[in-house]
Amino acid sequence: MLDIRKIDQDPETFQERLARRGSDISFTEVVELSKRRRELIMRTEELRHQKSVTEASMKTADKKGPEFASFRDQMRALSQEIKTLAQSLKDTEERLKAELLQIPNIPDEDLPVGNSENDNRALRTHGEKPQFDYTPKEHWELGENLGYLDFERAVKVSQSRFSVLKGPLARLERALIQFMLDLHTEEHGYTEVLPPFLVNYDSMKGTGQFPKFKEDSFILERDNLALIPTAEVPVTNLHRDEILDGHDLPVRYTAYTPCFRREAGSYGRDTRGLIRQHQFQKVELVQFVRPETSDEALEQLTGHAETILKRLGLHFRTMLLCTGDLGFSAAKTYDLEVWLPGQQAYREISSCSNFREFQARRASIRYRPEPNSKPQLCHTLNGSGLAVGRTLVAILENYQNKDGSITVPEVLVSYMRGETVIK
Repeated sequence: MLDIRKIDQDPETFQERLARRGSDISFTEVVELSKRRRELIMRTEELRHQKSVTEASMKTADKKGPEFASFRDQMRALSQEIKTLAQSLKDTEERLKAELLQIPNIPDEDLPVGNSENDNRALRTHGEKPQFDYTPKEHWELGENLGYLDFERAVKVSQSRFSVLKGPLARLERALIQFMLDLHTEEHGYTEVLPPFLVNYDSMKGTGQFPKFKEDSFILERDNLALIPTAEVPVTNLHRDEILDGHDLPVRYTAYTPCFRREAGSYGRDTRGLIRQHQFQKVELVQFVRPETSDEALEQLTGHAETILKRLGLHFRTMLLCTGDLGFSAAKTYDLEVWLPGQQAYREISSCSNFREFQARRASIRYRPEPNSKPQLCHTLNGSGLAVGRTLVAILENYQNKDGSITVPEVLVSYMRGETVIK
């Protein structure tokens, strides 16, 4: 959520910065509601002062005289007006918050201005595209031919955009999860957490999924709970409404969870395979940092995700997202795109974002720099480290052999009980 005090001071700049996202959101209503809120607060304070003065006068007045009766009537009128103003203030504040919750974060100044992924900027690449002396197959064909990837039975059990992994592919997915968690906890300094997969609405609001993207969530309305679209939601909200000790920052968490998304806006896209599923596994990285260190933290977090791809020997590129391709809550995002030879395309496998104080303000996550100092908002960051299903896809397509078998990346062999080839 944006800072209403800064919006009040310069709404035109906020309007211009948001326009770089392609947003046509107007700040007129927000500014008017904020002005109305200030007026109500000032008027309430004036009436409370009048009430205090009148109450003091009553104490010296003759209780049987007409002056006392007049003061009493004034007190009743003042109390009623204060009560009416309090309700108006509550309604105004609720409307103001509802408006602010719909407004996305302001993009950083150093981002390329653009409308879509076509305007993103390539920063660096790692490794080389693998060369084949045959036409490489796509991952779903490889998995189905091996008999370890079953879409037909998944549809029978559930519906489209679900899958069943069996045998070595199920083990390979589990191996990837364990490898990622081990690397992040043992080398990158993250604390592993296993959070709930169902969260309340306040948690979804805190990270920016609600109210804007409620239609893309699986919701249990009777219980007021939602299935998590990413571990970012429960892990970030672990510190909602808390004040952290500044000396404990940065706080770094990693979590493996299944993730659930309706993919409401992707009809007709990636209808085959594992790229876009309603349920998928992901290892997430979340950080809470001091504002002055968040730029450096984003570079480090992105490097942690890149390390997974490097250890797996996968060719990828790192992209700086343009203003129009940013997620709702992000101020700056790097996407890691892995090369898929079967598709002859780069596909996103991780997004690493700095949200600055946007999520912290929504979720009231603060820290105290020194023991007796005033609490300040943290900066929050998160990234996929990595999307497990898409990493599995990348291994299938990059490590395929001419006979349809899959070579297990060396770093995963120990996690696969010594198995070196899936066939």
